[in-house]
Amino acid sequence: MSQEQALTSASQALLSLDRISLSFGGVKAITDISFDVHRGEICALIGPNGAGKSSLLNVINGVYRPQQGTVRFDGTESRRMSPHDAAHRGIARTFQNIALFRRMSVLDNVLTGRNLHRGSTWVEQTFRVGRAQRDEARQRRYAEIVIEALDLQRVRHSVVGTLSYGVQKRVELARALAAEPRLLLLDEPMAGMNADEKRAMAGFIVDANEQFGVTVVLIEHDIGVVMDLSDHIVVLDYGKKIADGIPADVRVDPAVLAAYLGTRH
Repeated sequence: MSQEQALTSASQALLSLDRISLSFGGVKAITDISFDVHRGEICALIGPNGAGKSSLLNVINGVYRPQQGTVRFDGTESRRMSPHDAAHRGIARTFQNIALFRRMSVLDNVLTGRNLHRGSTWVEQTFRVGRAQRDEARQRRYAEIVIEALDLQRVRHSVVGTLSYGVQKRVELARALAAEPRLLLLDEPMAGMNADEKRAMAGFIVDANEQFGVTVVLIEHDIGVVMDLSDHIVVLDYGKKIADGIPADVRVDPAVLAAYLGTRH
């Protein structure tokens, strides 16, 4: 790649990982991984169990700090970014296990995603004075936009714990979108779903990408879903990157086929 091409690629990338390595007690979880995620794309991280996918997401949003390498988000290099810093910079995250407030309504759960956008103070909110009422109305308007986009209107006032697993996963996606992220990290958003639920969730992810302009990095084990959903796929195996490209190329990559068929050269 020429210097001009490299500069063009960097300018298009919202997220750039450069030679990331991460170890736990001498055990290597990630080794020398580099790739870019361009603005507006849906990028899938795939690979066998234990390949380092979730660890890599944890590096991106500051849960883990790599021993080597750098993360660049929107042109700024981050060596010691915390999850709080990541949220303020526009990175939102969902997890493998549902982490909702089960005794609260769908609307109230989605509203928790608006906390970074509130213009009133805690005192104003507590005593309903000053800017609190206008601020609350503004946050509810945005929450309702997200709820409608994810087809949750009929359950907006339902207690989350009473809803099906698939709907709860959608509520978790809604809460993440309510934060107005520029980068959305989804850790197995379709885990535990049946085929119909997976198709529906994939559709909602594509809709969110298009309607809200959010760049998506997701982990998913269903290769059929990944191939249909993604613009770009990065494949990990034993903590190393073995493929990086468009779905059509990754599908026929010999290293990818070997990893998934359980064979090694």
